[in-house]
Formats: sequence, structure tokens, C-alpha cells
Amino acid sequence: MSPERVRAAQELLAFYAEAGVDALLAEEPVDRLSATQLDPVPPRTPEPRVAEPRAARIDSRLVPPPRAPEDAPAAPEIAVMAAREAARNAASLAELREILSNFEGCALRKTAKQLVFADGNPQARVMFVGEAPGREEDLEGLPFVGRSGKLLDLMLTAIGLNRTTAYIANIIPWRPPGNRTPTPQESQICLPFIQRQIELADPDVLVCLGGPAAQALLGAKEGIKRMRGRWFSYATGTREIRALATYHPAYLLRTPLEKRFAWRDFLAIKAALDS
Repeated sequence: MSPERVRAAQELLAFYAEAGVDALLAEEPVDRLSATQLDPVPPRTPEPRVAEPRAARIDSRLVPPPRAPEDAPAAPEIAVMAAREAARNAASLAELREILSNFEGCALRKTAKQLVFADGNPQARVMFVGEAPGREEDLEGLPFVGRSGKLLDLMLTAIGLNRTTAYIANIIPWRPPGNRTPTPQESQICLPFIQRQIELADPDVLVCLGGPAAQALLGAKEGIKRMRGRWFSYATGTREIRALATYHPAYLLRTPLEKRFAWRDFLAIKAALDS
């Protein structure tokens, strides 16, 4: 065999080894469920052996199966179960924050600078929940402190509220890299913690800021334009809380014309608190 073919064969074997191939069967596929294929495959005429480099050997005894890194996150199903168990063990908001600080089931905590748990008064009658923190929130460790947070403060002031009379949090307490949209798996892993947070804060009115928060907490499949302005019932397990879906302040910054509808929603929030 020419040196070129030897080198090509070695490169092919190396490719198979890196791809995880650890056994050789036959050149043609075999239907092992067919009765006609029960006879042994006739032996092939042996070809001259090719000296292969040690790293390219594909014998299963020499190429062990790839192993997951020790710091790889748990499977989503396992992480969700661990989150539910951990959240149930929190008897107070302080304990829940401590549990979240040590929870390793969500990979977002490895890329975020710090945990963004909550802001405002946990004894307030109204609680606002968004989707996830952004860059400014990640730096300060508080939710809604960037441009959208400043707009939210103005909206609260317009109905006689502020951060001493409202409680603010997010579905996900860690910033996704580059402010990307959280994956469904990340949302499901973090959902038990925000549910426990709502249960412990026990507000009279729950406000979901944006479609993702409304869909995660209220279980609705509709978009925010159909959901906003409507009252829902949120069950904590011990009581029913009135819940309202409205636009996220970040959306209002991009679409100022929608502020008129958000203003109606905030007037409904004020009326609910006054009643």
C-alpha cells in the first residue's frame, strides 16, 4: 500500500475514534430481525494490515467511551426535582435566598456575577415578577434597576407605590449570558423557587410583567397582548391570589404606544389594592 493510502487510512481511523466508533461489524448493513439473516456472515478475504498510530486504535479496550466532565450540570429532569425539594425546605425568604445561593442545578449561576433575588418590601400587598435580570441587575444584585427599572419606578409612582410598598422579583434569579432569552429548561428549573417566593411573600395582588412571566406562573398559552388587562387566579396551595398580566417595561421602551394599555392595567392594580 502506498504511503498516501496508509496516511489516509490512519486519518480515517483517527476520525472514527474521535467520533466514538468502538467496534467494526461488516461493510453491509444486516437486518438482525430477519430470519434470512440468521446464518453467519461469510468471512471476508483479509486485507493487508495497516500500521495505525496508537491514538487512532478503535478497539473498545483501547478507546474508552467519552466521560462527562465532573462539573457538568445535572439533567434538566433531575435539576427540576432538586429545585422543588430545595424550595420546599425554605421556611422563610431569607432561607430561600440562602438555598438559591448554593443551588447548582442551573448552569446560569456559573456565568452570572451574582444572584438577583428580590427588591422592595416583602410585606407589601403587591408583588411584581419579571422574567430574568439584565446587565445592570447582574452588577447591582437587584431586579429592575436598568432603563426598564426606571420606567417601572415611574409607573409605580403614578399609582402611589414605590419600592417600599411593592415587592419585585424575577422568574430566573441569574442573568443569562448576553441577555439572551432563557431556555425552557432554565425556566422550569427556576420556577419552583419563584413559586415558593410568592408563597412566602403572600401578596394580595400578583403582577406578571411580560408574557414569559405570565405564561410560567399562570400556565396560559396565549401571548401577552391577549392576556394583559385580565385577572387570573394564582393558587399558592394555601390561598388564591388575584393575578394580573401586563406589558414588561422593556417592551414599553421599544413600543411607547402600548403605554396607554399598561396605564390602564396599573389603574386596575390600584383599584384592586384600594378595594
